[in-house]
Amino acid sequence: MKSSLRFSTLQPVLVFVFLALAASCAEKQKSEGDATTASAKIYITALDKSQLLQEHDVAGNSAKTPTETIHVDPSTTYQEIDGFGYTLTGGSALHISNMSAPARTALLQELFGRDSTSIGVSYLRLSVGGSDLDEYPWSYNDLPNGATDVDLAQFSLGYDTLYLIPVLKEILKISPELKLMGSPWSPPVWMKDNKDTRGGSLLPEYQAVYANYLAKYIQEMAKQGITIDALTIQNEPLHPGNNPSLLMLADQQANFIKNDLGPTFKNLGIKTKIIIYDHNADRPDYPISILNDADAAQYIDGSAFHMYGGEIDALSEVHEAHPTKHLYFTEQWVGAPGDFAGDVAWHNEVLIIGATRNWSKTVLEWNVAADEHQNPHTDRGGCDRCLGALTIIGDSVVRNPSYYIIAQASKFVPPGSVRMASTALDNVPNVAFKTPDGELVTILQNKEAAAKTIEIKLGETAVFVEMPAKSIGTLVYRNPNGS
Repeated sequence: MKSSLRFSTLQPVLVFVFLALAASCAEKQKSEGDATTASAKIYITALDKSQLLQEHDVAGNSAKTPTETIHVDPSTTYQEIDGFGYTLTGGSALHISNMSAPARTALLQELFGRDSTSIGVSYLRLSVGGSDLDEYPWSYNDLPNGATDVDLAQFSLGYDTLYLIPVLKEILKISPELKLMGSPWSPPVWMKDNKDTRGGSLLPEYQAVYANYLAKYIQEMAKQGITIDALTIQNEPLHPGNNPSLLMLADQQANFIKNDLGPTFKNLGIKTKIIIYDHNADRPDYPISILNDADAAQYIDGSAFHMYGGEIDALSEVHEAHPTKHLYFTEQWVGAPGDFAGDVAWHNEVLIIGATRNWSKTVLEWNVAADEHQNPHTDRGGCDRCLGALTIIGDSVVRNPSYYIIAQASKFVPPGSVRMASTALDNVPNVAFKTPDGELVTILQNKEAAAKTIEIKLGETAVFVEMPAKSIGTLVYRNPNGS
């Protein structure tokens, strides 16, 4: 591994692979020279930082008595994964853009590449206009007080052209299949009842104009070679205290979609997915009520969630109410200065494992990058404690908890992977996937203060993993019979 990934080089973890076959089958395979063990590696992150995504080869033809057993069933599958990643805020793009060209190229390759030295980030969320992690709040149609522009003649990607779009273009050269989700924090203030970037509601007379505004954003980004795969209607629609922000109740969102945004996208041939809610798991009633409206639901791909409130199994409540609609986990912050052990443990268990076990197609952490002071951010409600996955100071890069939280999955579970059934254990949370090229991946977490020998059973193949105390592992293995 390149030193830029900061992988530790401690003694290898004891990991053993054992294949339990009938004696006659084993003898036959032995005589034919066939492999009798699965090919496997494990990548360990210890919460004390003694190992960070440390790769270990798996020793064969040995077994240990397991303390826990996880059964993985590739024949029972659930949702397809769209990706793991972050929000590329305007502030994140600013810091990345200000790096020297060689340092920026190396960092983007590390983040978005698929080689052994990269972490394979496969999904990014973008703010449509400004977010609270920009230098100031702004939109694509800012006008003097009292002015309006219902024809959107003055629409411009504006500030995005300075940092975000150039950085995105570099990223897309590395990862052309990267999926992008847009999320607006606020419409232009002239469309709002309080004429302020913070709070207020969209005026009914501007709903059609705002639908055209969002459509124009997608069209203008496409002209830059940037495809917006999905669009949430409003970031945190029940939190009007951020800057920028907008209060949008469930009935307002449903009416906007069915009367304006959905028909506008359809008429313009825009294929971008429409995603509702994009707020905390304590209000599953919000997306369920919108999806209960058939006129709105016809345009909706699914619902998005954050976890600043509620329980992660609320996602399954929405799935059970509307099983044909998809689920996305789109934001969770780490508060500065960060607590590596606590942050990595909670986010891995609740989000990487918990959200995907509850049908989510994505897990996205909050901002990619900030500086050592958690700048930039807006006034009057901008986040002044949001710790980036990276702290960037000039060309210097510090990798923070969110970097490793996402890397533990993104590096090994590419888009198109499918979640498989696996035994749910309270003390060893886990989730399993099958990748498009047939690799079997299990992410598991030892929550206890003692090492554990964990058996992962896949049919007649058993993989024995010695997990250190308080650690997370990603096991990547291929069954010798190809199943």
